[in-house]
Amino acid sequence: MASVEHLLEITGTVAAVTDQKIDRIHGITRRSRMLALNASIEAQRVGQMGRGFAVVADEVKAISSEIAELTDSLRGELRGKLDSLSGFGRALAEEVRQVRGERLADLAHNAVEIADRNLYERSCDVRWWATDSAMVDCLMDPAKAGHASKRLGVILDSYTVYLDLWVADASGRVIANGRRSRYPNAIGTDVSRQPWFRDAMATQSGNDFAVADISREGALGGALVATYATAIREGGEADGAPIGALGIFFDWEAQAQTIVDGVRLSPQERQKSRCLLIDRDHRIIADSARRGLLVEKFPLRTKLGDRGCYQDMDGTVVAYALTPGYETYAGLGWYGIIIQEE
Repeated sequence: MASVEHLLEITGTVAAVTDQKIDRIHGITRRSRMLALNASIEAQRVGQMGRGFAVVADEVKAISSEIAELTDSLRGELRGKLDSLSGFGRALAEEVRQVRGERLADLAHNAVEIADRNLYERSCDVRWWATDSAMVDCLMDPAKAGHASKRLGVILDSYTVYLDLWVADASGRVIANGRRSRYPNAIGTDVSRQPWFRDAMATQSGNDFAVADISREGALGGALVATYATAIREGGEADGAPIGALGIFFDWEAQAQTIVDGVRLSPQERQKSRCLLIDRDHRIIADSARRGLLVEKFPLRTKLGDRGCYQDMDGTVVAYALTPGYETYAGLGWYGIIIQEE
């Protein structure tokens, strides 16, 4: 893109210099014609003695007219060529912008798709673990909550992307968690009013799950989490009655940062780019610049459809793509965004 802009700059400079030089030549020819006219008048005044001088004056006038005609022709030819070159440069620049925009939109799409693939696995995890006998047993017999916590700890040892896993009884009180030493205040926490618990208890079967907006969880040290949940059902059966809920807390900030930091930009592009993930309300939920999480909204314009690229008033290029979902996971209306300075 820089090379195309340089071409347009050179073309504009050549056109300006050409006009300037031709204007100077016109000025010289006008002065020459004026001198020739004055010489002719003077030659006529002195009569026979000025005849030779008059011939020279006429020749100077003729040459000046020829030069003027030549410079006008040169201006026309050069202007036509330079206009063609400028038009070619602008068309090339537009093509480069379109290719660049499509590539950035592809990268934005790839970023949000990676997030969706990751979260699809979370939706599978929570439905699978909710059928574990240790989860079911501790809700039927609270004395077995300690065993359930140990079982959750074993799961966490294998799945390092989670901060913690909680089992809440039907009243919404947490009775077991996997990292009791790290998060001792989790046990006894009332989650009955939290959306993930209410939505989990309202699921129709063990095939369904609930997901909450990215948020900070106070009982987990204020960590930024993606929370997935489902009901734990009698007998661990898909059609059993809900007896509690399993909530799993994905370490969103760390994992999402890896996604936006991993967008495949060149070192030069990375210096002038910002990669984001935003939720359906356009809140920033991941940012390569590490700012604005959950407090800043990005004013995305989506008139181009589910994906596109446009230029802001300040010249900044904005490429975006709506989440495509993954497998049975429809996605949450999130967008991947790449903001790039010209």
